[in-house]
Amino acid sequence: MLNINRRRAIGLMGAAASTLALPRIGSAQGARRSITVAVQKITNNNTLDIWNEQSNVGERVFFPNLWEGLILRNWMGDQGPVPGLATEWTRIDDKTLELKLRRGVKFHNGDEMTAEDVAFSFSAERVFGDTQPAGGETVFAEQHQPATARELPAAVPGVGRRLWPALAGVEIIDTHTVRFHNATPDVTLEGRLYAYGSQIASRRAWDEAASYADWARKPITTGPYMVGEYRPDVSLTLVAFDDYWGGRPPLEEIRFVEVPEVASRVNGLVSGQYDFACDLPPDQISAVQSTPGFEVQGSTILNHRVSVFDMHHPVLKNPLVRRALTHSIDRQAIVDALWGGETVIPAGLQFESFKSSNMFIEGWNVPEFDLDLARDLLQEAGYNGEPIPYRLLNNYYTNQTATGQILAEMWRQAGLNVEIQMVENWGQIMEEGTRGIRDWSASANINDPVTPMVAQFGPNGQVQQSREWTNEELNRLSVVLETSTDHEERRKAFARMLEICEREDPVYTVLHQNAVFTGMKSELKWKAAPAFAMDFRAENWNL
Repeated sequence: MLNINRRRAIGLMGAAASTLALPRIGSAQGARRSITVAVQKITNNNTLDIWNEQSNVGERVFFPNLWEGLILRNWMGDQGPVPGLATEWTRIDDKTLELKLRRGVKFHNGDEMTAEDVAFSFSAERVFGDTQPAGGETVFAEQHQPATARELPAAVPGVGRRLWPALAGVEIIDTHTVRFHNATPDVTLEGRLYAYGSQIASRRAWDEAASYADWARKPITTGPYMVGEYRPDVSLTLVAFDDYWGGRPPLEEIRFVEVPEVASRVNGLVSGQYDFACDLPPDQISAVQSTPGFEVQGSTILNHRVSVFDMHHPVLKNPLVRRALTHSIDRQAIVDALWGGETVIPAGLQFESFKSSNMFIEGWNVPEFDLDLARDLLQEAGYNGEPIPYRLLNNYYTNQTATGQILAEMWRQAGLNVEIQMVENWGQIMEEGTRGIRDWSASANINDPVTPMVAQFGPNGQVQQSREWTNEELNRLSVVLETSTDHEERRKAFARMLEICEREDPVYTVLHQNAVFTGMKSELKWKAAPAFAMDFRAENWNL
C-alpha cells in the first residue's frame, strides 16, 4: 500500500541529546542476502566525496549506509537530530559547541575514530582550501593539518564555506572530546553538524591515499557498509562492515546500478533483475502495484523543485521579465497532470519544518497564476519576443522533461519565447555564455531557512558563486540570518529575503514540493524514508 506521509518538524538543538543514545542492534548471524537497487544516476562528478557530490542522487547512495556524522539525521522519523558518532553535545556559548565522541567506533580500515579524525574532517586541507571563515581567521589549524597535501576539486571549498561560512576550527580537548569554534554567533551549529557534508572520514586513509581521486573513489568512513567496488556511471557496490558500532549490518551487499530510463527501471524490477527501482513518476505507481509481489512506497520530502533565472541574460536582466515568468505558471495544473495530486504547492521557499523554530512566514504564497498580469509586466518591460534559452536535462528530476515542456507552453501563452535546449550533464547546464533558465531543487537540511535560502542563494551559494544572480540587500540579510541570535530580527530578515527572491528581483520560482516513489519487492519488508536517502540498517530491514 502506498504511504504518503508528511515530514514532521525537525528538532534543531540537542539539549537532551545524551538521553537519545542509539542502541546497538544486532541481526541474525546466518546468511545475508544481497540486493540490487536501480537508480537513475549514482553521482554527478564520479566521486564518493560528500563535499564534491552535493546532490539528490548522492544523498540516496551515501546516507545512512556509507557516511556518518557526529550528529545523525533521524532518517526514518522526524528528520531531526539523534546522537551518532557523538553521544552528546553542549553549547559553551553562541560561537562554541562541545561534543563527546562515541567510544569504540571503527573506521572501515580498522582504526578507532578519535578527535584527530574529527578535526581533520573539518580542516582546510580536507574542506576549505585557502578560503577564510566570515568574521575571522581559522584557529587551531596546526592541530589538524594532514601530512600529505591534496589538491581539492574546485567545487569543494565553495561547498565547504556554503555549509560552514564561519567555522574557525575544531579544537581537540582530548581523544574523545572536541569543540567547534565559530568566528561569529550561529544558532544553527547543531543543525550544520547533521547536514549533508558534515560527515567524518579517516585521517590516516586520506594521508595514505596516492591521490585525491584514489581516495574519493573509496573513502574510508564509519558507516554500516563500505565501498566494495565503484564503477563511475555504471555501478556502486557497498559491502557489509561487520565491525560497525551500531551492530552487524543485515545485508551482505548493496549494489546500486545506473539505469537512466524509467521504463528500464520498472521492467527490470518486475522481471526480477532489480530489488528496488527508484524515482518512479506517479503514472508508474499503479503498474508496479498491480503486479503481484511488488509495491510502491513514497512521500513528499523536504525538497522543492524550482526554476532558476540568470539575471545576466540580456532579456532576463529586467526583473519585470522574470516576474512575468513566475506569474505565467499554473502550478496546480502541473501537480494534477504529472503528479496525480501526490504532492503540493508550498508557501514559497519554505518548509513545514520551519514551524518548529517559529521561522515559517504565515500568509506567504508562490506568485499567483495570472496571465494578464504577466502580459502587462512584459509590455512594461518592452519585451518583443526575444528568445530565452531554457537548458534542460532528460529527467534528472522525476518528470523533468514533461515539466519543462509544459512550462515552455505556459510561458508561450503569456507571450514569452522560451526555447528548450536539451543538454547532457550539469557542466553544460552551468556553462556561462547563454544561460537563461534552468531546473534545480532546494532542500531544507535543518529546521531553519538558513538552508536553503542562504546556503543556495546567499553570497556563498552556488547561484552567486556561478555568477547567475546577485542582490546586495539579500547578501546583507544573509549575514543577519547566519549570525544574529535575535529571533525576531532573523525572522524579519527571512521574510524580506522571500520578497526579494520571489517577487521583486526573482532568482527562482518554486514549482512544487518534491516527492519520491520507490518500487520494490514486497517480500523484502523495508520502509522508505521521507527523503532521497535509502536506509538499509538493521532496524529498517525485514521489519
